[in-house]
Amino acid sequence: MPFQFDHLRTLTALVDEGTFEAAARRLHVTASAVSQRVRTMEQTAGKVLVQRTNPVVPTEAGDAVLRYARQVLLLDQDVLSALQTAEHGDGHAQVPLAVNADSLSTWFMEALAELPPELGAVFEIHREDEEHTTGLLRSGAVMAAVTSTPEAVQGCSVEGLGVMRYHAVCSPAFADRHRTESADWLVEAPVVNFDRKDDLQDRFLRGLVGQGARGPRHYVPASEDFARTVLLGFGWGMVPEQQSAEALAEGRLVPLAPERPVEVRLYWQRWNLRSPLLDEVTRCVRAGAARHLHPL
Repeated sequence: MPFQFDHLRTLTALVDEGTFEAAARRLHVTASAVSQRVRTMEQTAGKVLVQRTNPVVPTEAGDAVLRYARQVLLLDQDVLSALQTAEHGDGHAQVPLAVNADSLSTWFMEALAELPPELGAVFEIHREDEEHTTGLLRSGAVMAAVTSTPEAVQGCSVEGLGVMRYHAVCSPAFADRHRTESADWLVEAPVVNFDRKDDLQDRFLRGLVGQGARGPRHYVPASEDFARTVLLGFGWGMVPEQQSAEALAEGRLVPLAPERPVEVRLYWQRWNLRSPLLDEVTRCVRAGAARHLHPL
């Protein structure tokens, strides 16, 4: 469909910013101009592309056009970079990525720091559970994602990154208060969950004693704060090896089942699109994962 370039850029700005007014400020036009461009795109597509909610939400048809728009904008930036042209909007290429919180807190940003600065990339990181990041790929919200799903999303390629290993740990004081001679004492003990989608603690318990946790739950939706909550004795939890190793060595955490870690296999899914910028991001992510994760 012959969508105009400015209209594609308008759609991405509208979805990213959430309102017509905010998109207008980003594009330096009026809100009515944003609305008119979107209506023109909908007339061209013959379908409604966004729900006029606050924030706006793309429809299923809008998701398809949004993926196309982001790919066109990425290719445009690649061409401009190849021509050594600095004048394109603010001179930077926006790269939206979806990454799970534990990768963000341990190895992922260090990997991105290796990206050559002359590429002019700016990142919009969507923090999402590794089991749900593929949804952002399908919707066109992101170009690539760290995910636990090995099956490629349509239009994407997938490669293995490595294994993130988690250990069940608690503070010494917590163990003194709650541990009993029974092997299933953790079932009733207070537990820390990242959020209500976090199944890691229950997965560990089901493998250990055949049932999930029934004790009080704390919800702490930030990786470093989650680890600190466990360290402070609020509950036990599954903490990434990179975040727990030092405290275990110093005795500030105690292992609950060191011989039974939970391993999460991580993959990199990205648009199946030839793009020097996305290729370079992939190279950096691959190298960072090789340094910090266990082999698949």
